[in-house]
Amino acid sequence: MGDFATFYANGGVFMHAIALCAILGLAVMVERFIFLFFRFNINGQQFFNQIQKLVMANNIDRAIKLCNAADKAALARVVKAGLTRANKSESDISAAIEESMLEVGPAINKRVPMIAAIANIATLLGLLGTIFGMLEAFRAVADAPADQRSTALARGIGIAMNTTGFGLMVAIPLLAAHIFISNLAKKISDEVELYSVKLENLLAARVRHS
Repeated sequence: MGDFATFYANGGVFMHAIALCAILGLAVMVERFIFLFFRFNINGQQFFNQIQKLVMANNIDRAIKLCNAADKAALARVVKAGLTRANKSESDISAAIEESMLEVGPAINKRVPMIAAIANIATLLGLLGTIFGMLEAFRAVADAPADQRSTALARGIGIAMNTTGFGLMVAIPLLAAHIFISNLAKKISDEVELYSVKLENLLAARVRHS
């Protein structure tokens, strides 16, 4: 910790801005992971297989109860919207499913791009700190008294290197997290689209044969 405190102090004022990016990025990353992995996520194939069996057995009420048991999951919300219109026309079923998909879609992808944006800002702040550090080093060579020149030069180079290093230390984990969370969000979105179409076809066939 002592070495990091020295590293941080020698980086100058830009270290504070990069640290703020780290805190904000971590908060968004944790919030999105908890929301997507523990709330919106579900085993889509297993869930839909259960729904399909209940619909084919004409047990719509029990299928809706199954959706209520996982009411936080995106797929369950969309499936429930279709099931509540199961005895209506095909157009009503389709409209209900589409409306629900339009509601959950933005919620799935909410704030995910923000993680990559914060990582890019941290990198750019590190580069900006590098520029200011090098300018200070050049001024030290040109203007500082001879007995203070090496100290001033070392300070300028320290600002340049430390801000670049800290920016990358923040950006790299955030970009890695962004890849993981983006893939998780895409997986949930893909399952919602796939099984909503399957449900629509299943309910439409039920209506036609009723």
